[in-house]
Amino acid sequence: MPVNALNTNTSVMLALKPSDRSVEVFTKVLLVILGVILIVSAIVTIFPFVWSALLSTRDRTEIFGSGISFAIGDSLAINYEKLKEIMPFWQAMFNSIYVAFLGTTISLLFCSMGGYAFGVFQFKGKKLLFGMLVGSMMIPPVLSLIPYFMIIKFIGLLDNHIAVWLPFTTTPFGIFLMRQHVVASIPKELLEAAKLDGAGQIRTYWSVVLPLMKPALATLAIVQFVFFWNMFMQPLVVLTTPENYVITQALRSVQGIPNTPWGAVMLGTTISILPLVVAYLFASKQMISGLTSGAVKG
Repeated sequence: MPVNALNTNTSVMLALKPSDRSVEVFTKVLLVILGVILIVSAIVTIFPFVWSALLSTRDRTEIFGSGISFAIGDSLAINYEKLKEIMPFWQAMFNSIYVAFLGTTISLLFCSMGGYAFGVFQFKGKKLLFGMLVGSMMIPPVLSLIPYFMIIKFIGLLDNHIAVWLPFTTTPFGIFLMRQHVVASIPKELLEAAKLDGAGQIRTYWSVVLPLMKPALATLAIVQFVFFWNMFMQPLVVLTTPENYVITQALRSVQGIPNTPWGAVMLGTTISILPLVVAYLFASKQMISGLTSGAVKG
């Protein structure tokens, strides 16, 4: 019997080995396939930005010439001079940086306060109000364009940068994100301990809750900065003076002129992407560091 049992176990092990090898081979093949898919996806995503950078070094004749070439042109300096001639480029860049930075900063403050209130306080009509807030995210932004213009005109903020960033600092998505983070990641015991130590609601929000909201704040900062930077319809409606144009307006305003210098437009587009890249790298670093520091066990 022991010999038969040993033979049986040996046969089972021999039978499992090919299967184990098959699983290992299948896993490796799957990883290779996933790696190829990720590389192809990254190339497809990055290619438009690389192509616009290449076109920014060429003149109009080279851009519309036959064939596709990845060679770097020699018209970069000429395109830069044309870019400054056809639009107030750096003024538009400054306007966009001003609108995006100020709008994002105020948005982080307002949305975190709203999320803290919805996550901690108990008041009558809270669920109904929060449901209306979430439901408003399903309304297409273009439907509010005409009321937005009428309100801005009524309060006298036409052709003013305040009209571009102030109405969009308190967003339903931002409040929803902050509220979910407070409910899921801020222990109630910590809030009760702050209350026992004599901290008021403002002190608790500023000194206890806000530092623990870094991951959510970093995520919201990326979303809001990109939103404010890419805004086009709202500035197009309320900004009329070329000196007040944001970069999206400025780049679009020259695309209808005769013999549009597309090399200069591509150069402006490439330069306008850089602040987004810097903002993303900075905010993503803060988001990762916030996820790994300041952990509190509930």
